Amino acid sequence: MGRGDLADEEWSRLRPHLPKNVGRGGRGKDHRQVINGTLFRQRTGIPWRDLPTRSGKWKTVHDRHRRWSADGTWDRILRAVQADAGAEGCIDWSMVSVDSTVCRAHQHAAGARRQAPQKPGERTRPAQHRPDEALGRSRGGLTAKIHLAGEGGLRPLAVLVTPGQWADAPQMIPVLERIRVARPAGGRPRTRPDHLSGDKPYSSRCIRRYLRRRQIKHTIPERRDQRAHRRHRGSSGGRPAGFDRTRYARGNEVERMINKLKGHRAMATRFDKRAYIFQGTVTVAGIRLWLLPRTGPGSSLGA
Repeated sequence: MGRGDLADEEWSRLRPHLPKNVGRGGRGKDHRQVINGTLFRQRTGIPWRDLPTRSGKWKTVHDRHRRWSADGTWDRILRAVQADAGAEGCIDWSMVSVDSTVCRAHQHAAGARRQAPQKPGERTRPAQHRPDEALGRSRGGLTAKIHLAGEGGLRPLAVLVTPGQWADAPQMIPVLERIRVARPAGGRPRTRPDHLSGDKPYSSRCIRRYLRRRQIKHTIPERRDQRAHRRHRGSSGGRPAGFDRTRYARGNEVERMINKLKGHRAMATRFDKRAYIFQGTVTVAGIRLWLLPRTGPGSSLGA
């Protein structure tokens, strides 16, 4: 077993959620070898063609990652390992934090064909396809932005990839809508945290109205211009937004989670041309965090 490969315990937790390999031939049937090759590329950021021989054929690893990114297999695996953690009471719902991070895009990430991609062997488009390919241009060049919602155990509940110049506030609601953790006893999946934390960019009337409608308690500091505008309107400006400094101090958990995710160099720097493949790359990094032993200040809290 190479450094960074799945341990036996991690593989035993992941194996039940993998799709059955019923293809013809004997090559590439070992999911563990292919996933270890994917994780090696995630950790090092090397080109697919430079994968070590112990990972098997590089094209087999690349094609399976591309196919699972297109048909939503990686997303289903992420929800499955989250459901296992929820059944064990290992998700800290007491504080869910939302934040974003910008990833510099390598020059090889540009130049995707304008023609929309198709799922391998099908005529439908990938679920995560974006016409803009989640690439934006800023002063630093081509960038992509990853929006995340993380629980108290420093693990992602939902991820969303957009162009780098997109603002944070409009993406908060789409990120929260992606949180779906299945319950062990069945029924509707859990989508609502006990408390939500965010920075000043997420302070807006639309977001606060959405959170109140869903009965989600939140700690989001009010921007200075918003406070001045409310005071200028007097009694018609409404009451000031509540703010708990103690809870807000836990907002660093999502930043620490982002640091862990960016330990995967293929995520810290984007090399994938297509947005749906990069979304799968980020999802694989999140799956690996869910398979690792739990850490963080809320590790002793149940669901």
